Amino acid sequence: MKHLLSKTCIGCALLVLLMGCASKTEKKADTADDSARKQEVPALVVKGTQLMNEKGDTVVLHGVSYGWHQFWPRFYNASSVAWLVKDWGAEVLRASMGVELEGAYIDDPQKGVECVQAVVDAAIANGVYVIIDWHSHGIRTEEAKGFFTQMATRYKGVPNVIYEIFNEPVEDSWEQVKAYSEEVIKTIRAIEPDALILVGCPHWDQDIHLAADSPITGYKNLMYTLHFYANTHGQWLRERADYALGKGLPIFVSECAGMEASGDGPLNPEEWSLWVDWMRSHSISWVAWSISDKDETCSMLYPKASSEGNWKDDDVKEWGHMVRQELKKVRR
Repeated sequence: MKHLLSKTCIGCALLVLLMGCASKTEKKADTADDSARKQEVPALVVKGTQLMNEKGDTVVLHGVSYGWHQFWPRFYNASSVAWLVKDWGAEVLRASMGVELEGAYIDDPQKGVECVQAVVDAAIANGVYVIIDWHSHGIRTEEAKGFFTQMATRYKGVPNVIYEIFNEPVEDSWEQVKAYSEEVIKTIRAIEPDALILVGCPHWDQDIHLAADSPITGYKNLMYTLHFYANTHGQWLRERADYALGKGLPIFVSECAGMEASGDGPLNPEEWSLWVDWMRSHSISWVAWSISDKDETCSMLYPKASSEGNWKDDDVKEWGHMVRQELKKVRR
């Protein structure tokens, strides 16, 4: 969210210098290897506003997003993925590859790709879904097309993989976001005809009503992302989402949390519960933000937490415990 555009993190920068992604020491081929393909999951399809599997059963995914890869590369490894799946009960993970900020994809494309692949390959091996998130706040069409060409080529035909093509548009209009999205979707579909693609909406993924009034046509298996932070976004945003659903727009909550939109400030458990109930009532999938260790409410871990999971109770902040509890509840 917006707070990460305005704050710097010296500790995070040091992590970037000192620690790499797991895959730096284990080079991958240009296509997903056979071991990663062994734990494939049912393919996802979009029917009306609902996410389903190939048999027509409703699918509702619940999971966790990694923080910006350039700040927290230490968590982008197979061991943390396995822990989030087995101990927390995550059914979907989100690899948030930062695009514009210092040390991000624009500065170091290879590092971004390596971090994403480390999480994606491990998610496939653990039999869960995984979102490849172009974690950008502005339009970079050519760079995005190049990146998603690489990802779609590597993971072609792997049903675990979901493509999120624009994290949170900020200044761009829906017309601009729509034109960008059509270009990137066309690029992915030329390689991968069936995978689920998530489309961002203006104003930090809150103006979903604009997309509902003029959705993208000509492509299947598209959903539109709604983001909320419960201590800032309340009933007014749920009503806006209800409007979009009423217009037939399929929604996927690819980022959410229980505090203020800054990512900091107090948690609001009551409003978070209202959002969870609303998502459950509409069978909407959600991914909570984030696996990181910054000194802020939305970062789920303390700095002393291991990079590779196996976290003790006192390694995890209150927000992390809330998310873990909810994930284990819905996984039962």
